Amino acid sequence: MSSEMSNRENLRRFSVYRIIEHLALIVLFVVLAATGLSQKFYTLGISQSVILALGGIDSARILHHFSAVLFTVLAFQHIVVDCIGIIFEHWDTSMLISVKDAQDAIHNVRYYLGMADQPVRDGRYSYKEKFIYWLILLGGIQQIITGFILWFPVATTKYLPGQFIPAAKAVHTNDAMLIFLLIGIWHIYDSMFSPEIFPLNKSIFTGYVEKKQAERTGDPGKDTVQP
Repeated sequence: MSSEMSNRENLRRFSVYRIIEHLALIVLFVVLAATGLSQKFYTLGISQSVILALGGIDSARILHHFSAVLFTVLAFQHIVVDCIGIIFEHWDTSMLISVKDAQDAIHNVRYYLGMADQPVRDGRYSYKEKFIYWLILLGGIQQIITGFILWFPVATTKYLPGQFIPAAKAVHTNDAMLIFLLIGIWHIYDSMFSPEIFPLNKSIFTGYVEKKQAERTGDPGKDTVQP
């Protein structure tokens, strides 16, 4: 009874499908980061501990490849489902970046510098949430392509020049580090330690956002719970 009353006091933002999708992404991201970065920084003590805990470098690579395949499936289904929903079901496209997002970012910089009275009131998604979303999606696609090039170098050189192999390695490892740092610093701060939502933004786990938070940020809460 109390749970039903609590849900009425909040606004629905995410469907069960999106919650499961996000949880799967968290698990795969952690596994890929742990198994991938430990190979990139193999001289560090913590990397060697991770590799040993996984049963050696071969086991770490197998787990990394297996997780990469699952991540590829997750990304593919996400793109297909969203394209079908937008084209045929006329889903909301509020995650697309617009001119207003650049204006909001500039406004918030002015606010942080004391040149504006209050922070910007976001729509359904803030410019920061959009940035993280597109970073993960586009960076993930790039990781998939370069990852499979490194996984199958011989097959790759049958169709592409050999220079693509070291280029793919540089892009794959450096982009992975960039994504790891941005998610670890920016996204986790925004989702857990930001004063506006501390100690945790639970909407992606519960599917609901608090009305007070929605009113404070400007989120209208008009979510059709897609899909």
